[in-house]
Amino acid sequence: MAKDIQAINELVSRESAFVEEITAEVGKVIVGQKALLERLLIALLSNGHMLLEGVPGLAKTLMVSTLAQVLRVDFQRIQFTPDLLPADLVGTLVFNQKTGEFTPKKGPIFTNLVLADEVNRAPAKVQSAMLEAMQERQVTIGDHTYPLDDPFLVMATQNPIEQEGTYPLPEAQVDRFMLKVKVTYPSKDEERQIIDRMTSEQPIEVRKLIRPEDIVRARDVVNTVYVDEKIREYILDIIFATRQPKEYGLDDLTGLIEYGASPRASIYLTMVSKAHAFLRRRGYVTPEDVKAVGMDVLRHRVIVTYEAEAEEIAPEDVVQRIFDHVEVP
Repeated sequence: MAKDIQAINELVSRESAFVEEITAEVGKVIVGQKALLERLLIALLSNGHMLLEGVPGLAKTLMVSTLAQVLRVDFQRIQFTPDLLPADLVGTLVFNQKTGEFTPKKGPIFTNLVLADEVNRAPAKVQSAMLEAMQERQVTIGDHTYPLDDPFLVMATQNPIEQEGTYPLPEAQVDRFMLKVKVTYPSKDEERQIIDRMTSEQPIEVRKLIRPEDIVRARDVVNTVYVDEKIREYILDIIFATRQPKEYGLDDLTGLIEYGASPRASIYLTMVSKAHAFLRRRGYVTPEDVKAVGMDVLRHRVIVTYEAEAEEIAPEDVVQRIFDHVEVP
């Protein structure tokens, strides 16, 4: 087993060499936001999707478009509005007068990286069409089903400060997002760099470093990352503590959790912990990997009660208490 782990370690170390290059190249354009870039790479390597919450102007679109250039993949930004239709997203059939037949016209969802901007502004039918494409990785137009490109990543954004005229995503649909990341303001030093960089006349160009097939190959390597039985038990303890806090000595959380994390959370937490270890150029998962990504996997899956909301206890507070209390192997 030790030899196997050593072999995996060497493979991961070799295959993850591009990560530092990508970080440096994106860093030419984006100041700071290293955690966001890391989560984007984790989502790509884990074949999942991201939900992003942050005020406007934090370079979310610029981050995804720059990453798409570096990875040599296609990018589409879709602005979600109340009058958007499912056909505007996935495509529709167009009648050809010359042939007398209907031909498919594919929508913007047929790309590699999709930025679904202000996803909660679109009605339920549009949200459902997007989430179906995310889950099934295919789209049906008329009688034909078309597979989506690989890699395929949806990064959906929600604006936390303007809720008038929005259609909030139901909890069951939010559960389909692998990660929910909160983007904060840059520091004063970072913002000074942003001003200097964005107000200069010289355009910033980035190099195209890898290809889509390289991401797919790296994903196969991520799947080989070793997860010890004790780490698996640790992940299960964290998930079950969100459902049965009393059994884990978390009596103070009883009555604060309405619904705990679903089995999908166990799967996703294991997958993203592997991807996090890969980014650290390790062939095995440690408890630190689980803790590093745990909040982003669980913050939208733990639903608190009205009593918790009245006491201003957020899901993040509950998840943090669980991580602080559950014994680390």
